[in-house]
Amino acid sequence: MKLFDLHCDTLVECLRTGQSLWENSCQLDVSRGLRYSPWIQCFAVWISDEARGAEATGIFDRAFSLLQRELQSRPEMKLVTSGKDLQAVKPGQCGVLLTVESGAAAAGSLEQLRRLYRCGVRMMTLTWNGENEIGGGILSARPSGLTAFGKAAVAEMERLSMVIDLSHASERLFYSVAEASSGPLAASHSNARAVCGHPRNLTDEQFRLICDRGGIVGLNLAPEFLSSGKASGEDVLRHAEHFLSLGGESALAIGSDFDGTSLPEGICGIESMEELAEIFLRHNYPEALVMQIFFENAYKFFQFL
Repeated sequence: MKLFDLHCDTLVECLRTGQSLWENSCQLDVSRGLRYSPWIQCFAVWISDEARGAEATGIFDRAFSLLQRELQSRPEMKLVTSGKDLQAVKPGQCGVLLTVESGAAAAGSLEQLRRLYRCGVRMMTLTWNGENEIGGGILSARPSGLTAFGKAAVAEMERLSMVIDLSHASERLFYSVAEASSGPLAASHSNARAVCGHPRNLTDEQFRLICDRGGIVGLNLAPEFLSSGKASGEDVLRHAEHFLSLGGESALAIGSDFDGTSLPEGICGIESMEELAEIFLRHNYPEALVMQIFFENAYKFFQFL
């Protein structure tokens, strides 16, 4: 089976616990994920809402150093920074896309943003749940739109072809970014608010806007974003069905959030993605559509890099 996952927090979890990306006790490791071929995994550097300035850039630097060591020691891991790199990922390799979760990693500096790009970052979630130098997250007490620096950062991200990720963005920030930008937008790990009313989920209008802009949305496995009660793989299917009913056939993907969340019943980690795909197939989803969601849509989206 092919797999393209738009978001996991495993890199920072390995940094926190002193473990290896290759083999660990986390929800994802590379040795278990290589059952998928091709396999492209977005590894996020998560920055907490409390970290700012040198502390935020320091978190990124330490995570990046860990990733560099892993890449140097494991030929099975290949850093992806372009469409050509994507196409060059071979069977038995994990294509590694480096991302950032929270624009606090840019520390209010366009030069630092450019440095992130030079390090290989190709997608950045503008905020986590709170406020940062770019704008307001979804759980901000008084969520803002784009700040002056935020507008400059969005323009620079578009110039660099760094994907603007609006998961965690407040609605005010979401629409501020939509107005200030012209290219494709992403929500790397967000579900449907019409199915589960958590504020982290996307409204129908937001999803349609991302679709209309040629963007991508990854289904998140966090139980609280899937259901108000006990969650399972069937709930992932419910969110997929809703997004598909809105015309999302070419925009829908997977954004697991492994190692950034607990998991729904029946899903243990990266090894369970085949079982999740089987749930779709058992509900008479065409195999071609399942492969679009689990691989092809995200793969085509990132070809522009």
